[in-house]
Amino acid sequence: MKVESLEILCCDAGWRNYHFLKLSTDEGIVGWSEFDEGFGSPGVSAVIERLAGRIVGQPVFEHERIYTELYCLTRPAAGGVVGEGLGAIENALLDAKARALGVPCHALLGGKVRDRVRVYWSHCATWRINHPTLYTPAITSLDGVRAIGAEVREKGFTALKTNIFLYEDGAPRGWRPGFGAPFAPELNVDRNVLRNLRAHLETIRDGAGPDVDLLLDLNFNAKTEGYLKILRAIADFDMLWVEIDSYNPSALAYIRRQSPHPISSCETLLGLRDFLPYFREQAVDVAIIDAVWNGVWQSMKIAAAADAFEVNIAPHNFYGHLCTMMNAHFAAAAPNLRIMEIDIDRLAWDHEVFTSAPQFEDGQLVVPDTPGWGIEPNEEAIRAHPPKAAGGLLHYRRS
Repeated sequence: MKVESLEILCCDAGWRNYHFLKLSTDEGIVGWSEFDEGFGSPGVSAVIERLAGRIVGQPVFEHERIYTELYCLTRPAAGGVVGEGLGAIENALLDAKARALGVPCHALLGGKVRDRVRVYWSHCATWRINHPTLYTPAITSLDGVRAIGAEVREKGFTALKTNIFLYEDGAPRGWRPGFGAPFAPELNVDRNVLRNLRAHLETIRDGAGPDVDLLLDLNFNAKTEGYLKILRAIADFDMLWVEIDSYNPSALAYIRRQSPHPISSCETLLGLRDFLPYFREQAVDVAIIDAVWNGVWQSMKIAAAADAFEVNIAPHNFYGHLCTMMNAHFAAAAPNLRIMEIDIDRLAWDHEVFTSAPQFEDGQLVVPDTPGWGIEPNEEAIRAHPPKAAGGLLHYRRS
């Protein structure tokens, strides 16, 4: 079975777009993957299109050789959007191979070691504050934060992750200078940020109760000094982890040694070589792996390396339902799993765009045993929701 064509499809995903790769074969079997251009990655589609000529005609089952050849061809500029393009291609090849064999993708990864994957409700309060017309009910005060904390518990989820907000006259707004909103490149953390963060965490904990695990994502929103200030300010909270993005493994290791909470990181890294310095420095308690960017097959190698350094992993997953199921197969097969990210707040039309949706039992994601990823995009629905011209991080307004 050989690759016959590659086609990119896009549709509206509210504040961003969904992107899909459709890989068709000469035997009529189709493999799918989902990728993203809204998380600081413009141009992944162009990479795939430029590489397509080297993939057409190649045997689908030889995905490792195809990946290696494409890496050789792009080695001078490896990583970045090039690496993400390779990941999207690998994931579509895996889906096509599994469908041809009539097995779920986790069977290609060595088989699942668990039938259920514990998940945390990501961007809890965040989406309803930042995008109130897309994710409802809108959160306009701390009362809404308390309510969504209670909603997490009542719906049976056992963990949630939230972000940093400032409350001006009681109304919240996101604080993400690491992503230019507001534009404050010095990334300093002042007392006002600390006070507001404590109020936010206290309120969401009050709603969720004592038995829901609490996670905090600090992204790239501070430097070493600021991260340490935040960690000291919330030392009395019981956190499952505090997530910090840093491109300096030594600085992150320094932070971890002083942190009262477990530290997670690495979601923006591409390729095993990028992860190794963080493992050697013992910079993280949990390594977050983006299998959408890296490719699920390559991500299993990263997870194995993490295991050798006594580090557990967590999939980075804040995309569409196809990405969730791609990550579910990865999480099912990786022995050293900590927990998996998922967005529970969804767009009103998500159920139209995908042939199925993730299924949950007692706060855990049920791992499918249907061939391939067990889900695919609905092409008719994609056409019914044409992509917007602008979306993602590049189009956040400065404030």
